[in-house]
Amino acid sequence: MSIYALKPRFQALLRPLAAQLARGGVTANQVTIAAATISVVVGVFVAWRAPERTPFLLIPVWMLARMALNALDGMLAREFGQQSRLGACLNELGDVIADVALYAPFALLPPFSGFGIAAVIIFAIIAELAGVMGPMIGASRRYDGPFGKCDRAFAFGALGLWAGLGGALPESLQLFLPLFVLLLIATIVNRVQGALSETRTAGR
Repeated sequence: MSIYALKPRFQALLRPLAAQLARGGVTANQVTIAAATISVVVGVFVAWRAPERTPFLLIPVWMLARMALNALDGMLAREFGQQSRLGACLNELGDVIADVALYAPFALLPPFSGFGIAAVIIFAIIAELAGVMGPMIGASRRYDGPFGKCDRAFAFGALGLWAGLGGALPESLQLFLPLFVLLLIATIVNRVQGALSETRTAGR
């Protein structure tokens, strides 16, 4: 189970805005680039101010806005005839760049460690690679959980909210990072198995 399963409902809420953006000449690629660029700006600003707590409040706020932008660029591409090979590349690269930028500041926030955050970032990248391998073997792009992009956004957004509100961060909280890595490993396995199962079902 993954928060990604809620995406259709989220998209339904944003569909009128997507139509308005399309009428205004906004393209899916512009939204994708904007989401990645702002993610980097937010990540750099929070890291620059770390270990000050208040800037971490930007993380949950931007995570929610970024999820909306990700949904919008997909709808603009699929529902308004803006799909392109360049857009597909920008979408995947933009997501990875944004993830790295938004997770990295937590390495500067005690009790988290640079090694632990780096491990989460590395396995998150591998999980996304496992997802994009689906089309390479004749399957669909895989979004299996349990720790996909939406789930990670929720987890790091919650941590950012906790830190930003000034709540004490106990040493035991660093144990979340090994848990995140284990969930990412499960995600990688599920995505690979899902893609292979899909190709077997289709007889490819």
